[in-house]
Amino acid sequence: MANDSAIGIHDLSLATTEFVLPHTVLAEYNGTDVGKYHVGIGQRSMSVPAADEDIVTMGAAAAAPIIARHGGDGIRTIIFATESSIDQAKSAGIYVHSLLGLPAATRVVELKQACYAATAALQFAIGLVRRDPAQRVLVIASDVSRYDVDSPGEATQGAAAVAMLVGTDPALVRVEDPSGVFTADVMDFWRPNYRETALVDGQESIGAYLLAVEGSWKDYTEQGGRSLEEFAAFCYHQPFTKMAYKAHRQLLNYCGHDIDEERITRHLGLTTAYNNVIGNSYTASVYLALAALLDQADDLTGRAVGFLSYGSGSVAEFFAGTVAPGYREHLRTAANREAIDRRKEVGHARYRELHGHSFPPDGGDHLVPAETTGPFRLAALRGHKRVYEAR
Repeated sequence: MANDSAIGIHDLSLATTEFVLPHTVLAEYNGTDVGKYHVGIGQRSMSVPAADEDIVTMGAAAAAPIIARHGGDGIRTIIFATESSIDQAKSAGIYVHSLLGLPAATRVVELKQACYAATAALQFAIGLVRRDPAQRVLVIASDVSRYDVDSPGEATQGAAAVAMLVGTDPALVRVEDPSGVFTADVMDFWRPNYRETALVDGQESIGAYLLAVEGSWKDYTEQGGRSLEEFAAFCYHQPFTKMAYKAHRQLLNYCGHDIDEERITRHLGLTTAYNNVIGNSYTASVYLALAALLDQADDLTGRAVGFLSYGSGSVAEFFAGTVAPGYREHLRTAANREAIDRRKEVGHARYRELHGHSFPPDGGDHLVPAETTGPFRLAALRGHKRVYEAR
């Protein structure tokens, strides 16, 4: 099933925030049994952005190591996927392009479709590389998920970015044809322009996700895709990690397989390690699952991995990738773990303070306190313009 001219993920790097809120702290504040979080939704902690962090600083921090390793030559396109956009017109990727000092001969665009957009970005990138195999495309998925405090979604918040370099002869994953795609008009999760936090119908969203799993798999098989038995592992979008398990059970059931919990754990167990401590990172989530899988698995060389990308509203895609020979030499396992382990724990009062932080809507001059130690920070708002600094 591999492509004749292999195109796929050549490098992958992640970044998250300066701060982290353990779910034990949230449970203590709420008077909730922590098992509701640790077991019920499969989450242990959530990344919390500092006042001087946003999708741009995380996206640039994720992409910088890729540029350091490979250089910027040949990157003629940056596709920035997010649903936490900071501007209705200007792509967040342009700020990243500037912070990284990339050449002017670059196209930059932002894509939006809830949590699905990074997969669209990956597929569009593959199309560009197929058209001109000398090109490489930088795909960035960066999001901050925020829900109203004391709402059911609060415990699933998180923030992270993943950057991927897409090109020919990829060192990590060869993305295969075909894809299975699915769209349905549902109002399971959405964020109108006048709101800073999303609106969610939790039960509707779970049902919409499961329907999309069936729909995208059905299309994948009708397009001539692999059989279920051929996959070594599956990377699902993880709004909370237990959702991946619900989705996989649905897929097995739809395909007429017995629900074998040992098999499910074998397929999914390694994919949740980063998402369960970062929280929901929207567009980045399914590729954090891939990073966690590659960083921990014994050896996946030549094995097929299934990807199920879901974005509320709703759009889903199922596709397969084959893990490239020698992939382990190109992993960033230590750096990925450092990005997660370096976060500083905050108490509930501090978390609430950070959650409520936003620029006043007057567009005036507002300095941002320096709270982060990462390579990039949001320094100020001046005359309706965000001002970023590289350290």
